Amino acid sequence: MIIIIDFGSQYNQLIARRVREHKVFCQIEPPTLTVEKVKSLAPDGIILSGGPASIYSENSPKIDPELLNLGIPVLGICYGLQFMVHTQGGKVERADKREYGLAMFHPKEAAGLFEGVPEATECWMSHGDSIKELPEGFVITGSTDNTKVAAIAHKKKKLFGLQFHPEVTHTPKGKRMLKNFLFNVCDCKRNWTMKSFVKEAVDEIKEAAGDDKVILGLSGGVDSSVAAVLIHKAIGKNLYPIFVDNGLLRKGEADRLKEVFTQNLNMKVRYAKASRKFLSGLKGVTDPEKKRKIIGKVFMDVFEEEAKKIKGAKFLAQGTLYPDIIESVSAFGGPSAVIKSHHNVGGLPKKMKLKLIEPLKYLFKDEVRLLGEELGLPGDMVWRQPFPGPGLAIRVIGEVTAKRLSILREVDALIIEEIRKNDYYRKLWQSFGVLLPIKSVGVMGDQRTYENIIAIRAVTSTDAMTADWARLPHDMLAVMSNRIINEINGVNRVVYDISSKPPSTIEWE
Repeated sequence: MIIIIDFGSQYNQLIARRVREHKVFCQIEPPTLTVEKVKSLAPDGIILSGGPASIYSENSPKIDPELLNLGIPVLGICYGLQFMVHTQGGKVERADKREYGLAMFHPKEAAGLFEGVPEATECWMSHGDSIKELPEGFVITGSTDNTKVAAIAHKKKKLFGLQFHPEVTHTPKGKRMLKNFLFNVCDCKRNWTMKSFVKEAVDEIKEAAGDDKVILGLSGGVDSSVAAVLIHKAIGKNLYPIFVDNGLLRKGEADRLKEVFTQNLNMKVRYAKASRKFLSGLKGVTDPEKKRKIIGKVFMDVFEEEAKKIKGAKFLAQGTLYPDIIESVSAFGGPSAVIKSHHNVGGLPKKMKLKLIEPLKYLFKDEVRLLGEELGLPGDMVWRQPFPGPGLAIRVIGEVTAKRLSILREVDALIIEEIRKNDYYRKLWQSFGVLLPIKSVGVMGDQRTYENIIAIRAVTSTDAMTADWARLPHDMLAVMSNRIINEINGVNRVVYDISSKPPSTIEWE
């Protein structure tokens, strides 16, 4: 296992993902991590991340220097390297020439971190400070044209540093360098698999829950579905999944969920039909933030009402993922910027005083999908494209009505049908339709029409942090447009969204 210390880098998640790709477990911890906690975790290695601060800034993040004297291999990246040098008695100063972007790195040896790395390879630099004086015992192991000290090592202490970022794709041999650190330096084993995770997670859930009842908010999405199957494997009938049918779901979604969980997995799911309550709350509302808040409040009311019927429940289970935690709480208290707050479906009011069980909280999305496959979930659920918590309500731009939802539900089903038919479903991060709040003039059968406009949105992404609009074949778009206009009453125009994230978001609201 590897500990990654969060010094505020925007690439923390990337470092973690690169480590996990090698079947080695890792977790991100704040700089306040104590020596005692490190000893209890017994890591095989520590990675100090980069960060935006200067080592000499008043509030620059710092760890206990004693962590560098435990005999555990340490790799410092960018700011992490500078912290290591400063702490060990070296000197860091403002660079004569700042380096941002691509640079050519020249390792001085083809061993250790640089085994299998060519004599010249591109790397991604992002620093304004540089090493001016090395601490005793350290040697330079690589340079760029602008930065003499681009890589260092103290082999006896097992301390290593890179001024550039090996975790990003712009450093082509960065994966190899991290692999060398994991296996050549830390002597890690490739034993963190979904099979091993299932065994450990089941044991932990059993120990935590005992014979008590556990409530889970089941949305039908990948995260809550995988969490439900995993917890059910651990505690069986003591799991009480609650599915709130808000009337904002895709076509046939509620029926599919019943089929999989009730019939195939023998899970006793409580179904709460509440579409009228949601539509009533949304009547006349057009502001997207108000929509979200109303949907969240009605969901809580319905969920709480159902949960109270389960007497003696002591735990609430959620499908929280690792990025949710990192983005919401600034990497366990580290200095990373909080990107956004995540409120998982199933979160209950504090007055209910239920303890949390979050078995997926150290997993990334792709790992959750692999876990779903390991647990035997059907492929269409495991590889389901992300769907927003507020459902189709935020894809109906403007007021949400039963009629407008009905139109969009049919449009959505048709788009997904064509995407699957053309073998694009797994190639896209998301693909869906948006019902616009304007109408346009058209001609159908020599008759004037004045009907709705549909926007098709399809994007490619790896983590939803950034996304690019998908270059779908024109012929496929033509078929979609033709079918939507001819088969779905109330639509006479289709447009295609060609904006990327940033500056746009994936969803329209």
